[in-house]
Amino acid sequence: MRTLWLALMLLIGVSAASAHQLKTASTTILFNERTGNIEVLHRFFLHDAEHAVKQLFDKEADIHQLERTREQFSDYVQQRFSLATLDNQTLPLSHVGYEIDGNNFWVYQETPVVANLKGLKIRHKALQDVWQSQQNLVNVEGNGPLQSVTFKAADNWLDVYF
Repeated sequence: MRTLWLALMLLIGVSAASAHQLKTASTTILFNERTGNIEVLHRFFLHDAEHAVKQLFDKEADIHQLERTREQFSDYVQQRFSLATLDNQTLPLSHVGYEIDGNNFWVYQETPVVANLKGLKIRHKALQDVWQSQQNLVNVEGNGPLQSVTFKAADNWLDVYF
């Protein structure tokens, strides 16, 4: 009975530890007809961001308490995400803002919709310099059917076509 109890406690401990850091982020690229913009919404699990900022910036970084850390993390995400046309014309992304919402840290960007856009080249390297296992899912919505690409550490640019 004691062996069963120890095995169960070990299993619970391993599950709890692995449930904390998910090392996955998601981004939505939304074509907004009303505004005429391509809106970019990055969502990171707050727990992942908490661990990452201490490695990226310094041991005193605190995404919950320090506005400076939140701004640094937002800047970091923006530097590691890019959009371009299929003929490699960079789409300049404007910073809209960031926020903590529940268990998530959000970073918002936008750029005007380009006429006759046939697709996008996307680059998303956020947190992959911290964790090789980091995966960044990108969903493209509002310009034809929903399309998704997932970035792993070895990926640089991935394309979607409209």
